[in-house]
This record gives sequence, structure tokens and C-alpha cells, in this order.
Amino acid sequence: MELSLPIATTPRTIKPPVDPATLAHRDLVGGDFWRAIPAYKDVDEATFLDHRWQSKHSIVKPERLLEAIRDLASPGFIADAERGFHAAPMSIRVSPYILSLIDWSRPYEDALRRQFIPLGSRLLPDHPKLDLDSLHEQEDSPTPGLTHRYPDKALFLALDTCPVYCRFCTRSYAVGSDTDQVEKVSLKANSQRWEAVFEYVASRPELEDIVISGGDSYNLREDQITMIGERLLSLPNIRRMRFATKGPAVMPMKILTDDAWFRALVGVVDHGRRLHKDVMLHTHFNHANELTAISQRAMNRLTEAGVHVRNQSVLLRGVNDAVPAMTMLIKRMSYLNVHAYYVYQHDLVKGVEDLRTTVATTIELEKQVRGLTAGFNTPTFVVDAPGGGGKRDVHSFEHYNRETGVSVYRSPNVNREQFYCYFDPIDALPAAGQARWADANEHAAIVDEALTAAKMQRR
Repeated sequence: MELSLPIATTPRTIKPPVDPATLAHRDLVGGDFWRAIPAYKDVDEATFLDHRWQSKHSIVKPERLLEAIRDLASPGFIADAERGFHAAPMSIRVSPYILSLIDWSRPYEDALRRQFIPLGSRLLPDHPKLDLDSLHEQEDSPTPGLTHRYPDKALFLALDTCPVYCRFCTRSYAVGSDTDQVEKVSLKANSQRWEAVFEYVASRPELEDIVISGGDSYNLREDQITMIGERLLSLPNIRRMRFATKGPAVMPMKILTDDAWFRALVGVVDHGRRLHKDVMLHTHFNHANELTAISQRAMNRLTEAGVHVRNQSVLLRGVNDAVPAMTMLIKRMSYLNVHAYYVYQHDLVKGVEDLRTTVATTIELEKQVRGLTAGFNTPTFVVDAPGGGGKRDVHSFEHYNRETGVSVYRSPNVNREQFYCYFDPIDALPAAGQARWADANEHAAIVDEALTAAKMQRR
């Protein structure tokens, strides 16, 4: 009996062909792109992918920055950066990988430069309502390096170093070495301090979820990853753990070439799975240009090993606060199996007022990206309420005055009666709002007005 083959047909469509530009998130920078930097022009791939080489050659001083980009940046730019470093509360540490991804033909506008290299000419005065530990993490610390704010979750700051230092770090009070502006609180990796953390966590049966951060868990040794993971997994109350790290965004080659560290992480994830406990890796991509072919190889290795990755971005002016930039970031992360989890309204951090955006900007951005892709790959936009209120959906304010830039939030599971104020950057306010903030005698009245309006709204 002769079988007839089905005749090929073109599937019926209800949408026009897509513009190829909408698939640009799949176009990843590859090849030996780092050779464009004079200092790295003779570096082969094996060397560039060596995490030890990346760490050893990370830039920690302005003069080394000049040496690395000697023919790429103008003397004026270097002098501007030197002024920025002097005024910054954060230490400098930039990996060769990140340095190679900066567009040195336009360094003032480049999204990666903005995050890691401060410029004196771009700095703005700090908001008058800002303090060094704006989230009051230390006030919620029963023992050094542990913040217990939410009922069932705690933040474990295991150490105070990172593979790179972000200008906008909310923990500039502790992370990195002392600067001209800040004498840091010490949270060194210390077994005695950690033991006090484990004892506290074991004593609180309501704690089920621990975030292991710092600093950055990338900088923990493999034996420390294993020890911390196993100690927490051994506690019957702990059900969820997250290793938090900027590492995949700034030094993805560690996942490819530090086999001992990688095996330690996978070992904790696998053990957690056998215990029916959830162990995740949380990372921190802020711009699509941070995701390259090297990132893809690193994410593929994590995926193959069963390690799930979530991302927490910070909304940064001139980096990802425009719809095209945020859209590209979300789509490119999704393409590499990185789930967009949170986008944070920039915390009130010293020395980086030029990077903060308004709540109004964030609300509009959230509207624009919703529906772009699957819900589990769409971030929630949140404000981490100053004063220790914790994370609140950015649009969930009780009151928001766009002229003075004050938004007021409540956090019933942290403190049912407390109101928490977030403050937009003053330079982004209307002229009338800027004028009021320019008068120090008006500050208390501005806050009182917002709190009164919020309380009236609650009635």
C-alpha cells in the first residue's frame, strides 16, 4: 500500500513578520573583544578566561586605570576619574572583563562606565535625607553581619569584599576598604562571627529563608561555600537559601575556570535538592552589554548542573532607566536562562545622586515592560523602603508628591504602624520642588506634608 506524504503548507499567521531588530537580544559579543584594550592586546583566550588572572589584574587605583586605557581615554577623562575616586564612598575595583566592555569612544555616556568609574564632573550633592546605612541594616542585626527584618527571612553578610565594587552599593558603609569619605564597618570572613550567626538562625524557628551575601559570595573560598551551605541545610527550620553574587555579571569566567568553587556550589545545590530544600544563585546584571558569549557559556554550565539563576537589578539613570535598555536587558537575560526577579529603585546611597531616578520614572517603566515576555521572566519593580521598611512594590505607596519627590510606604509585615519615606533625586524634580529643597527650613515641612497626606489616605 502506497502512503501519501502530507503536502507541506505555510502555517497560518495572524501577526506580520517580526522586525529582525526585535531579536537583537540574541546577538552576543564574542571573539577576543578584550584585545581592543592596549593593556590586553596580547592576552590570549585561555589567559583572559582564567579567573585568577582576572582577579590579579583588576584595577584598584586611578593610575592603573590610566595604564590600562592609555591610548583610549583623554587626559581630561582620567583627571575627571581621579576627582571622582577621591569623592566616592566606595573603593574602586574593576575587572579586565568589565573594562573591556566599556565603549571607550564615548566613556562619559557608557552604561558600564557609569556603574564602576565615578567622574568628578558628574557628581551631585547628596540628598539631605540620606544617611550612610539608609536601609538600617545594622539596626536590624541581632549579631554582626546578620539582618533579620522579615518574619521568615534573614540576610547573612558573610564577608565584606567583592570581585568588583559598584559605585552605587547600598553597603558602602561596610564593603571594600576605607576611602577618603568612609571608614568602613568590619564584616570580615570570620568563623567566630559566622558561628554566632548560625546559633541565632538555629534559635529562631520562624526563619526559613537565608540570603548569603556580603560583600559577595563569589569571594568565598570553596570550603567556605560548602561549610556555610551544609551548616544551614542541616538546620530543620531552613527551607530556602540564596547565594547572592555580582560575579556572573563582572567575572563570568570564574564559573568556567574555578572548578573547585563551581563544584562546591553545585554540591550544596544538589544536597539541598535531596533534602527537598531550595538553593538558588541570585545575581546582578544591570545592562544588556554585561551579557556576552562568555556569560552564555557560564550560564549554560550552571543550567547543565541544575543551578537556577535569578537576577536583581538596580534602576540606574543613564544605564537602564529607558524602555529600550530595560527591554533588552530582560530579553537577553531570558535568552540565557537568567530569570528577572527584582528591579530596585536606587537606594539613598552617598556619592551617587547622579545615578538615582524618580519613582515616577520607575512606575512608567514597569508599565512599559509588563507583557514583554513570560511573567516569571518579568521583574517586579520595588522600593527598599529607607529606614528598614523592606521591599515594597514601587506603585504601592500611600502617597506620592511628584513636586517634592516624597513617596510614603507602609510595610505591615515589618512594622504595621510605621510610615517610610523615599526621596526622589532633587535635580530631577520640577523647579518648585527644587526650590523648596534648597531651603533647609522647608525640609521638615515637606516630610510632614507627605506623612499627613499618607495618613489621611489610609483612613
